[in-house]
Amino acid sequence: MKHRTVRGRLVYTSKKPERLNQVRGDERFTFTHHTDGKIVLRAFCEIEEPLPTVMRDVVYALNEHRLPMDCSVRIVVGDEFNGSGWFRFSPDLIECESYGPSIGRLSQRVPLAQPIDGFGTHPVVADAFLLGGMDWSTTKRRTLNMYLPSPDLRGATPPMAAPVKIDAEYVGEETVTVKAGTFKTKHFRYLDVGDSGFSTQHPPYDVWVTDDRDAVMVQGGVGGSMMTWYELVELER
Repeated sequence: MKHRTVRGRLVYTSKKPERLNQVRGDERFTFTHHTDGKIVLRAFCEIEEPLPTVMRDVVYALNEHRLPMDCSVRIVVGDEFNGSGWFRFSPDLIECESYGPSIGRLSQRVPLAQPIDGFGTHPVVADAFLLGGMDWSTTKRRTLNMYLPSPDLRGATPPMAAPVKIDAEYVGEETVTVKAGTFKTKHFRYLDVGDSGFSTQHPPYDVWVTDDRDAVMVQGGVGGSMMTWYELVELER
Protein backbone atom coordinates (compact mmCIF):
# COMPACT_ATOMS: atom_id res chain seq x y z
CA MET A 1 0.00 0.00 0.00
CA LYS A 2 1.25 3.48 -0.83
CA HIS A 3 -0.36 5.35 2.04
CA ARG A 4 1.38 6.03 5.36
CA THR A 5 -0.24 5.24 8.73
CA VAL A 6 0.19 6.81 12.16
CA ARG A 7 -1.76 5.26 15.03
CA GLY A 8 -1.77 5.58 18.79
CA ARG A 9 -3.63 5.93 22.05
CA LEU A 10 -4.07 8.77 24.53
CA VAL A 11 -5.16 8.23 28.14
CA TYR A 12 -7.40 10.77 29.87
CA THR A 13 -6.76 11.34 33.60
CA SER A 14 -8.28 13.69 36.13
CA LYS A 15 -6.52 16.51 37.96
CA LYS A 16 -9.40 17.04 40.39
CA PRO A 17 -8.14 16.63 44.00
CA GLU A 18 -10.64 13.86 44.77
CA ARG A 19 -9.67 11.91 41.60
CA LEU A 20 -6.06 12.98 41.15
CA ASN A 21 -4.35 11.04 38.32
CA GLN A 22 -7.20 8.53 38.07
CA VAL A 23 -8.07 7.35 34.55
CA ARG A 24 -11.23 8.98 33.19
CA GLY A 25 -11.18 7.69 29.60
CA ASP A 26 -9.05 7.22 26.50
CA GLU A 27 -8.78 7.91 22.79
CA ARG A 28 -7.57 5.57 20.05
CA PHE A 29 -6.69 7.19 16.74
CA THR A 30 -5.37 6.45 13.26
CA PHE A 31 -4.13 8.98 10.70
CA THR A 32 -3.96 7.74 7.11
CA HIS A 33 -1.71 9.95 4.95
CA HIS A 34 -2.39 9.35 1.26
CA THR A 35 0.06 10.05 -1.55
CA ASP A 36 -2.18 12.81 -2.98
CA GLY A 37 -1.70 14.75 0.27
CA LYS A 38 -5.15 14.01 1.70
CA ILE A 39 -5.49 12.75 5.28
CA VAL A 40 -8.14 10.70 7.08
CA LEU A 41 -8.39 10.67 10.87
CA ARG A 42 -10.31 7.87 12.57
CA ALA A 43 -10.83 8.37 16.30
CA PHE A 44 -12.67 6.42 18.99
CA CYS A 45 -13.08 8.27 22.28
CA GLU A 46 -14.51 7.20 25.64
CA ILE A 47 -15.12 9.59 28.54
CA GLU A 48 -15.96 7.78 31.78
CA GLU A 49 -15.92 10.75 34.15
CA PRO A 50 -17.81 12.96 34.84
CA LEU A 51 -21.13 11.23 34.29
CA PRO A 52 -22.91 10.77 31.99
CA THR A 53 -20.33 8.80 30.01
CA VAL A 54 -19.61 9.79 26.41
CA MET A 55 -18.58 7.53 23.54
CA ARG A 56 -17.59 9.14 20.21
CA ASP A 57 -16.76 7.69 16.79
CA VAL A 58 -15.27 10.11 14.25
CA VAL A 59 -14.05 9.72 10.66
CA TYR A 60 -12.65 13.03 9.44
CA ALA A 61 -11.10 13.71 6.01
CA LEU A 62 -8.84 16.67 5.18
CA ASN A 63 -7.50 17.82 1.83
CA GLU A 64 -3.86 18.40 0.86
CA HIS A 65 -4.01 21.84 2.56
CA ARG A 66 -5.23 20.22 5.82
CA LEU A 67 -8.66 21.81 5.43
CA PRO A 68 -11.86 19.80 6.10
CA MET A 69 -13.47 17.78 3.31
CA ASP A 70 -16.04 15.63 5.13
CA CYS A 71 -16.69 14.17 8.56
CA SER A 72 -18.99 11.62 10.18
CA VAL A 73 -19.72 11.68 13.92
CA ARG A 74 -21.66 9.25 16.12
CA ILE A 75 -22.34 10.01 19.79
CA VAL A 76 -23.49 7.77 22.66
CA VAL A 77 -24.21 9.48 26.02
CA GLY A 78 -24.86 7.50 29.19
CA ASP A 79 -24.62 4.35 27.05
CA GLU A 80 -27.65 5.47 25.00
CA PHE A 81 -27.63 6.62 21.38
CA ASN A 82 -27.50 10.42 21.24
CA GLY A 83 -27.08 11.21 17.53
CA SER A 84 -25.14 10.74 14.32
CA GLY A 85 -24.28 13.19 11.57
CA TRP A 86 -22.40 13.69 8.31
CA PHE A 87 -20.74 16.94 7.23
CA ARG A 88 -19.43 18.09 3.85
CA PHE A 89 -17.28 21.19 3.39
CA SER A 90 -16.59 23.50 0.46
CA PRO A 91 -14.92 26.93 0.54
CA ASP A 92 -18.26 28.73 0.88
CA LEU A 93 -20.64 26.15 2.37
CA ILE A 94 -21.05 23.53 5.11
CA GLU A 95 -23.69 20.85 4.62
CA CYS A 96 -24.90 18.69 7.52
CA GLU A 97 -27.27 15.73 7.60
CA SER A 98 -27.95 14.58 11.15
CA TYR A 99 -30.34 12.62 13.34
CA GLY A 100 -30.82 12.30 17.08
CA PRO A 101 -33.72 11.34 19.37
CA SER A 102 -33.87 14.85 20.82
CA ILE A 103 -33.67 16.74 17.49
CA GLY A 104 -35.23 14.37 14.98
CA ARG A 105 -33.99 14.59 11.40
CA LEU A 106 -31.90 17.70 10.67
CA SER A 107 -30.59 19.11 7.38
CA GLN A 108 -28.36 22.21 7.38
CA ARG A 109 -26.78 24.32 4.66
CA VAL A 110 -24.54 26.95 6.25
CA PRO A 111 -23.13 29.63 3.89
CA LEU A 112 -19.60 30.77 4.77
CA ALA A 113 -18.71 34.45 4.39
CA GLN A 114 -15.02 33.54 4.80
CA PRO A 115 -13.01 30.30 4.78
CA ILE A 116 -12.83 28.39 8.04
CA ASP A 117 -9.57 27.41 9.75
CA GLY A 118 -10.80 23.96 10.68
CA PHE A 119 -13.53 21.73 12.08
CA GLY A 120 -13.36 21.00 15.81
CA THR A 121 -14.35 17.35 15.83
CA HIS A 122 -13.75 16.94 19.65
CA PRO A 123 -11.12 14.16 19.69
CA VAL A 124 -8.18 15.88 21.39
CA VAL A 125 -5.73 14.48 18.84
CA ALA A 126 -7.57 16.58 16.23
CA ASP A 127 -7.24 19.72 18.37
CA ALA A 128 -3.48 19.27 18.37
CA PHE A 129 -3.23 18.33 14.70
CA LEU A 130 -5.02 21.55 13.71
CA LEU A 131 -2.51 23.81 15.48
CA GLY A 132 0.55 21.72 14.61
CA GLY A 133 -0.21 22.00 10.91
CA MET A 134 -0.45 25.81 10.87
CA ASP A 135 2.24 28.32 9.94
CA TRP A 136 3.21 30.29 13.06
CA SER A 137 6.19 32.15 11.56
CA THR A 138 4.39 35.50 11.32
CA THR A 139 2.20 35.45 14.46
CA LYS A 140 2.16 33.91 17.92
CA ARG A 141 -1.58 34.36 18.53
CA ARG A 142 -4.61 34.24 16.26
CA THR A 143 -8.39 33.93 16.40
CA LEU A 144 -9.58 30.75 14.73
CA ASN A 145 -12.76 30.79 12.65
CA MET A 146 -14.15 27.31 13.16
CA TYR A 147 -17.23 25.10 13.27
CA LEU A 148 -17.88 22.20 15.63
CA PRO A 149 -20.37 19.30 15.56
CA SER A 150 -21.35 20.31 19.12
CA PRO A 151 -20.88 23.51 21.19
CA ASP A 152 -20.88 21.38 24.37
CA LEU A 153 -17.44 21.23 26.02
CA ARG A 154 -17.50 17.41 25.85
CA GLY A 155 -19.24 17.28 22.47
CA ALA A 156 -22.11 15.42 24.12
CA THR A 157 -25.01 16.66 21.96
CA PRO A 158 -26.44 15.49 18.62
CA PRO A 159 -24.18 16.57 15.73
CA MET A 160 -24.96 19.87 14.01
CA ALA A 161 -22.86 22.69 12.55
CA ALA A 162 -22.07 25.15 15.36
CA PRO A 163 -19.86 28.25 14.83
CA VAL A 164 -16.98 28.91 17.22
CA LYS A 165 -14.28 31.56 17.33
CA ILE A 166 -11.50 30.75 19.79
CA ASP A 167 -8.00 32.16 20.21
CA ALA A 168 -4.88 30.03 19.91
CA GLU A 169 -1.31 30.95 20.78
CA TYR A 170 2.08 29.41 20.13
CA VAL A 171 3.97 29.14 23.44
CA GLY A 172 7.27 27.64 22.22
CA GLU A 173 9.36 24.51 21.67
CA GLU A 174 9.75 21.96 24.46
CA THR A 175 11.11 18.42 24.83
CA VAL A 176 8.49 16.24 26.53
CA THR A 177 8.69 12.71 27.91
CA VAL A 178 5.54 10.60 28.23
CA LYS A 179 4.84 6.85 28.38
CA ALA A 180 5.08 6.61 24.56
CA GLY A 181 8.57 8.12 24.53
CA THR A 182 10.48 11.42 24.42
CA PHE A 183 9.52 13.94 21.75
CA LYS A 184 10.54 17.36 20.50
CA THR A 185 7.27 19.29 20.62
CA LYS A 186 5.57 22.59 19.95
CA HIS A 187 3.49 23.91 22.83
CA PHE A 188 0.20 25.66 22.03
CA ARG A 189 -2.67 27.05 24.10
CA TYR A 190 -6.36 27.51 23.28
CA LEU A 191 -7.90 30.56 24.96
CA ASP A 192 -11.61 31.38 25.17
CA VAL A 193 -12.07 35.09 25.92
CA GLY A 194 -15.74 34.49 26.78
CA ASP A 195 -17.57 34.89 23.49
CA SER A 196 -16.35 31.88 21.52
CA GLY A 197 -19.70 30.17 21.00
CA PHE A 198 -19.22 27.21 23.34
CA SER A 199 -22.19 26.40 25.58
CA THR A 200 -20.06 27.57 28.53
CA GLN A 201 -16.70 29.33 28.52
CA HIS A 202 -13.90 26.89 27.71
CA PRO A 203 -11.07 26.91 30.31
CA PRO A 204 -7.49 27.42 29.06
CA TYR A 205 -6.36 24.33 27.13
CA ASP A 206 -2.66 23.51 26.58
CA VAL A 207 -1.47 21.03 23.96
CA TRP A 208 2.00 19.71 23.09
CA VAL A 209 2.36 18.45 19.52
CA THR A 210 5.20 16.53 17.84
CA ASP A 211 7.41 18.97 15.95
CA ASP A 212 7.11 17.15 12.62
CA ARG A 213 4.68 16.70 9.72
CA ASP A 214 2.54 14.22 11.70
CA ALA A 215 1.60 16.74 14.44
CA VAL A 216 0.61 14.06 16.95
CA MET A 217 -0.62 15.15 20.37
CA VAL A 218 1.93 14.15 23.03
CA GLN A 219 0.20 15.62 26.06
CA GLY A 220 -2.34 18.25 26.99
CA GLY A 221 -4.38 19.64 29.81
CA VAL A 222 -7.48 21.71 30.50
CA GLY A 223 -7.77 23.77 33.67
CA GLY A 224 -10.71 25.52 35.27
CA SER A 225 -13.76 23.40 36.00
CA MET A 226 -12.62 20.54 33.74
CA MET A 227 -9.22 19.76 35.35
CA THR A 228 -8.28 17.00 32.91
CA TRP A 229 -5.00 15.71 31.47
CA TYR A 230 -4.17 13.80 28.27
CA GLU A 231 -1.05 11.69 27.67
CA LEU A 232 0.19 9.71 24.68
CA VAL A 233 0.82 6.14 25.84
CA GLU A 234 1.15 4.33 22.50
CA LEU A 235 2.44 5.46 19.09
CA GLU A 236 3.16 3.50 15.93
CA ARG A 237 4.30 5.04 12.66
